[in-house]
Amino acid sequence: MPDTEPGDQPRLRPRGSNQVGMRQFNERVVLQALRVHGSLAKADIARLTGLTAQTIGLITARLDEDQLLRREAPVRGRVGQPSVPLGLHPDGAFAIGIKIGRRSADWLLVDFTGQVRERLVLDYAFPDIPVLLPAIKTNLNRLLKKLGPLSDRVVGVGVAAPFQLGGWHRMLGLTAEQSQAWNQIDLGAEVQKLTELPVNFAKDTSAACVAELLQGRGRDIRSFLYLFMDTFVGGGLVLDSHLHRGIHGNAGAVASLPLRVAQGGELAPQLIGEASLWDLEQRFRQHGLDPMAAYDARALQSPWLPYSQEWMTRAAPALAQCVVSGTAFLDVEAVVMDGAVAPDLLRALCEATRAALAAYNWEGLHRPRLELGSIGSDARALGGALLPLHTCFAPDHDVILKV
Repeated sequence: MPDTEPGDQPRLRPRGSNQVGMRQFNERVVLQALRVHGSLAKADIARLTGLTAQTIGLITARLDEDQLLRREAPVRGRVGQPSVPLGLHPDGAFAIGIKIGRRSADWLLVDFTGQVRERLVLDYAFPDIPVLLPAIKTNLNRLLKKLGPLSDRVVGVGVAAPFQLGGWHRMLGLTAEQSQAWNQIDLGAEVQKLTELPVNFAKDTSAACVAELLQGRGRDIRSFLYLFMDTFVGGGLVLDSHLHRGIHGNAGAVASLPLRVAQGGELAPQLIGEASLWDLEQRFRQHGLDPMAAYDARALQSPWLPYSQEWMTRAAPALAQCVVSGTAFLDVEAVVMDGAVAPDLLRALCEATRAALAAYNWEGLHRPRLELGSIGSDARALGGALLPLHTCFAPDHDVILKV
């Protein structure tokens, strides 16, 4: 039986990643089938998982006992008894995702089905550590308090942040002290000091890639290079439906991709300088326009539109070179582009990049599809929240990030 105390909600049994029993693995296979396909009858679960009907009966009984499943309305109109589909119980488990960005931080409370229940936002000019860490603790406690008795079913916290939040400090106008403080901090360890819940840390664009893999286009595309348009462009990599981290957890670091051969001792320009929204901000600022229009619908409206078009004429060919270079090394079937931008601007940039791909020589390569992502600006925080859920409940640990 689940661990209980008088008057309390049932506590979840531990399902930590150090347990390797076949029963636990099969439980996770069943939960993953329901996460991917939605509500299913037991016979359909058996067919999809390859497990026997008897095994499915035992597993679903145990998961139901733990309140991880719920019964949907019976399906009638077939021969025999009506089937009762089973689905994930939204209140079965929860996780909190935290995205630390250069201008704001987001906290998302996500339920067992991956839906956002609560959202908190903190805006700032730059995330100074002495201010940010107390805010992280305060907002974590606020979200847990809102859950009331269900707070015992929160399985963890996922933190998504740039690896080098103090990097490129000259572009951002940071002080040397601010830059050094962020380049030295172990953010995951600092957040762990603020909570008894287990904490997962991931590079922000890798976390966004996790969200796309698990709740977006990744359900249809097995291998893809992921591009995320933000203040600075970033990326991630999925190979055979598994997030590929790289030896330093930095796979998909497209911002640092050189755009030409270095010559004469001069450093070659990088993708970050051509295809980041930081450059679009500067164009707006130079003409006396609100630079924050780079992140909303105004970017394609007058008087911002001409400068957005100028930016895309530089950004699209650079992104196309990134796509060609990535394809040469990775042989992916698609490139997925998402970002913290208005959908219309992202769509226009994707079309311009697709057109720019025609100017490159594809001899010897298989040209991938260029697809729009489906998550948007929430991808980093949502991916952060999905990390602890999948640590506890996914059958294949390679789909998650580990430090």
